[in-house]
Amino acid sequence: MDQQPPRLEAVDLNKRIGKRRYYRELAQLQLQLMQVQQTYLFSGEKAVIVFEGWDAAGKGGTIRRISQALDPRSFKVWPIGAPRNYYLERHYLLRFMERLPPNGTISAFDRSWYGRVMVERVEGLTPEHRWRAAYGEINDFERMLFDDGIRVIKLFFHISPDVQLKRFEDRLRNPLKRWKLTFEDFRNRAHWSASALAIDEMFEQTSTDIAPWHVIPANQKKYARIKAMKVILKQMTNGLDMRLRGVDQKLLDEADKIEELDSDLIRSLRGRTD
Repeated sequence: MDQQPPRLEAVDLNKRIGKRRYYRELAQLQLQLMQVQQTYLFSGEKAVIVFEGWDAAGKGGTIRRISQALDPRSFKVWPIGAPRNYYLERHYLLRFMERLPPNGTISAFDRSWYGRVMVERVEGLTPEHRWRAAYGEINDFERMLFDDGIRVIKLFFHISPDVQLKRFEDRLRNPLKRWKLTFEDFRNRAHWSASALAIDEMFEQTSTDIAPWHVIPANQKKYARIKAMKVILKQMTNGLDMRLRGVDQKLLDEADKIEELDSDLIRSLRGRTD
């Protein structure tokens, strides 16, 4: 790999953005996402967006801002929790294979197959020889996706322990946000150092040319959302013809038969067909 894999300690968590700039850029980025979705629908492109990060790092808020811009008929969010018994008895990648996007669509994974080398490693849920083998299995899996025409975009939302604790407190105070907290969120804080080591090794082993890791500084949620959306747009449009498609000729032929429609509009659109 030409580019060095990221490391948590190298991330500047002080990145900030002002409120006015945030709302201005958010509107622009959401419009661009709409255009990308239209391009994917016509071209048959497909993409997988992986959202990983610390508890309370802002993954869900970013996903919501992206979802606001996209038609849910071709954008699917998969929240990933502990596997059910059916999947516990099968290869851990199976449940992700079943949720891969068809042509022209985008799938977002709120947590992903990387649980194998993070949570399962740190909490001792998987034997060491199996989570170590997962690095190669995941790289092969993502190579398979790439070869099948799926763009793989991987984001890790990074925050400090102090910011995480403050967000936990905010969730405890807000009755509408308490559902986001579990006892495991607090328990996991005891494993912060071990988790950080696992994350850095995950970056080192699985940040590849075809599917690099992008670490999002997330101590300020507004900055994190804008940064993440910019990364997603860059990766989703790299090498893609983003020109808007013309109107299908057969559609215009049928529309031209309706006298109530503006004939000048039909003529102008004929000049824009592919």
